[in-house]
Amino acid sequence: MRGRANEPNDMDALLALLPDAVTALTRFEDAVRTRVRRKIEISAGGLDAEQRALHGLAWLATYRQTLQEITDHLVQAKARGQTSAVTQAMGLIAASEYLAQCFGGLPMSQLEFARPHDFGFSATEAAAYQTPAVERLIAHGNTAATRAALTRAIRQAEPSRLFDSDLESDLAAITETIHRYVDTKIVPQAHGWHCDNAYIPLDIIADLSRLGVFGLTLPEDYKGLGLGKTAMCAVTEELSRGYIGVGSLGTRSEIAAELLLAGGTEEQKRKYLPGIGSGQIITTAVFTEPEAGSDLASLRLRATRVDDHYLLRGAKTWITHAARADLMLVLARTGTSETRHDGLSMFLVEKPRGDDAEPFTLQGLSGSEIEVLGYRGMKEFELVFNDVAVPAAALLGGAEGRGFRQLMQTFESARIQTAARAIGTARAAFELAVHYALERRQFGKALMDFPRVSDKIALMAAEIFAGRLLTHFAARAKDLDRRCDLEAGMAKLLAARIAWACADNTVQIHGGTGFALEHPASRLLCDARILSIFEGAAEIQAHVIGRRLLEEA
Repeated sequence: MRGRANEPNDMDALLALLPDAVTALTRFEDAVRTRVRRKIEISAGGLDAEQRALHGLAWLATYRQTLQEITDHLVQAKARGQTSAVTQAMGLIAASEYLAQCFGGLPMSQLEFARPHDFGFSATEAAAYQTPAVERLIAHGNTAATRAALTRAIRQAEPSRLFDSDLESDLAAITETIHRYVDTKIVPQAHGWHCDNAYIPLDIIADLSRLGVFGLTLPEDYKGLGLGKTAMCAVTEELSRGYIGVGSLGTRSEIAAELLLAGGTEEQKRKYLPGIGSGQIITTAVFTEPEAGSDLASLRLRATRVDDHYLLRGAKTWITHAARADLMLVLARTGTSETRHDGLSMFLVEKPRGDDAEPFTLQGLSGSEIEVLGYRGMKEFELVFNDVAVPAAALLGGAEGRGFRQLMQTFESARIQTAARAIGTARAAFELAVHYALERRQFGKALMDFPRVSDKIALMAAEIFAGRLLTHFAARAKDLDRRCDLEAGMAKLLAARIAWACADNTVQIHGGTGFALEHPASRLLCDARILSIFEGAAEIQAHVIGRRLLEEA
């Protein structure tokens, strides 16, 4: 994958420029932050009026951190003597492309781009931050020759194993068993479950329980494996590579465990955590309401205290796995509407496990399924609580008014896991694209021989590589037990976009075949689309990241 010595595209020489390029991009980010703050200060509308600049700053910082992770990864791999030409090519292509976008136009969606003038920079001012290292990487990194070299390597590799070398040895060992299970038990059945809108079979859930998926990050004191979020990311990615619904089964147990560990009484922890970790207790998060999406402080489902119990009355929507759940974690209002955040409390509501024939048998609870394009296997529901009675002991932590703060403590892990689900979905799309591009022949040669096809595949690989590094960066921050909402938000923001881009390009490579309902490519397109919506829509995510960046300065 290397040109002759001293050529502009010599890979070693270009990769050696990455630290200088990251430094230059950091200076540009600092300058952008200063100008965005000034724009907001002088704007009559404040943050909302300057959303394009604020969200552009969020994307710029996300790219800068991604380039830092690429640089650190390649340097560390070289120090360990584990340098891979494939990894170098993926890192170089991603870094080059992201640098070009930082100065030419940051894609915040398919239609919206943040350019230097949106931050208040003239072309001349922005160019001052494009050091020789930046210019050379942009000009000679993501080139036709580099992409062709990466594609040649991909032809010789097993697509599902292409990214294995990027995992640390302990993570690789953890995921190996999961990888084999996914290929034998999940991949052959996933599309059938999707097309039938069927539940993931209970025997699959039992298998995952035996594999330790649901207790992966639970402390050993509660019968868990006591592993960190980086292990959770590796396992979630592998499961989502097979089917996003399977990868998302662990999300419910992860959220429930986080809520209980951070806010539950010791009695509540002992009662529920071992069962959640073993997979015997299926949980569901009951937070969202029809009139309140991201604005959780405006929730209206009310919990009224009557003697030794509470009565829950109101509606919830987009509740995943609601019918099958044994335990619902319900966010309800116990205070007045004026108290907003401080008027919310979390309840642990037990219910009988339902099925398609009888989804809800708990007195006072009813629900209807919301049919969705993708993200199937657990089913989505709208729920109505009509004086559902729960004991006072079901109040999480035993005190009212803590629900919102308890919920906020789960967002970091949930968003990191969502990023891992997105990378797994992107990998599934990449694998389909490679296999089809090698097998399908047109005009006397394989699709992979056409540059516009092979370019797509090379860029998919490069972005998956970059997104995974950023996701694991966020997971490591969480494992250090420090605030990491910024890191988690960045990982989720980028990984969700990567999943959608990979799924969309896979359909494009397959052509009409990929548009057919019977083909898995169509499922991946539907599955990937939800990732930039739930666990914080991309716009909300960018807003939160932007605000945090201004706070940190």
